[in-house]
Amino acid sequence: MRLSLGQITGRGLMAATLAFGLSTAAQAQEYPHDTVTLVTHSSAGGGTDVFLREMVGFLGKAMGTTFVVENVTGGSGSNAMAKLAQSPADGSIFYGTTPTYINTSLLSELEYDFTDLEGVANVFMDPQIVFVKSDSPFQNLTELVEAAKADPAAVLFGVTTPGSLDRQVMEQFKSLTGITSPVITHDGGGELLISVLNGTVSVAIGEVQELSAQIEAGEIRLLATYTEERLPNFPDVPTAREAGIDLVVTKFRGLAGPRGLPQDIKDLWAAGIDRVLADPEFKAWYEAQSLVPTPMNAADYEVFLNKFAEDQKAFLIQYGIMSQ
Repeated sequence: MRLSLGQITGRGLMAATLAFGLSTAAQAQEYPHDTVTLVTHSSAGGGTDVFLREMVGFLGKAMGTTFVVENVTGGSGSNAMAKLAQSPADGSIFYGTTPTYINTSLLSELEYDFTDLEGVANVFMDPQIVFVKSDSPFQNLTELVEAAKADPAAVLFGVTTPGSLDRQVMEQFKSLTGITSPVITHDGGGELLISVLNGTVSVAIGEVQELSAQIEAGEIRLLATYTEERLPNFPDVPTAREAGIDLVVTKFRGLAGPRGLPQDIKDLWAAGIDRVLADPEFKAWYEAQSLVPTPMNAADYEVFLNKFAEDQKAFLIQYGIMSQ
């Protein structure tokens, strides 16, 4: 089964990319703030934390200002959303978006949720991978499933926050395979990685960018990817579909701001992201992390996010995760 993320492909991606082109006015205009804060709900070392911290140096060059990353953890993203929703819509603060902030909004009764923010730009789609500690007895998904069926309590699954996409994917994985093993949530990808390395959990879902150091050091192994095809950087790692598990997932990574942002700020971001993605040094980094550049300007991203929220709500209701 494919989880619907409303990905822009083909003609839609071409249109989004063209809409993201640099405008002369945006290139000439100076950014109105000397320092801009990028907030993430991830803990240090989590996927969004890594993505934002790697990008800020290139953003600084592209947009002529200083960017800082602030970790506002807790509440599966609700604390970070509340901070943004109560901040001025003047281009001084933004939020690193992933499916978590929409899922948390749908699954919780919050004072502030994703509707209090508006999409500014998407940057990447981020393939999801299944990984274990290097000395794990499991060599593939088939062995993992067989062990979990034989003794559910002996195989612990790790995910990040309760509202995260990987939590949803893990529950869907359990449904498709008929296993009942416990799922342990964490405050972010960094904490999840520690749990895998110290043996607290048996297997987890993550992204290449937050695991690259451990992959290179041989501390973890990839069992599978939730992609249509094998990742070019990991040609020996099979897809879940190759193991008979029909599950394909991609996580979006972008930025949102307090609702009511001026159009000139949105235009500056469209031009800035375009320049960042074209930077050869940044391109070398994101290609090594298997990140797929998928730029969307503010208008296109807002449509994408609303469609994603609709699809997620239908999915969560269908599988009994939330009520109508």
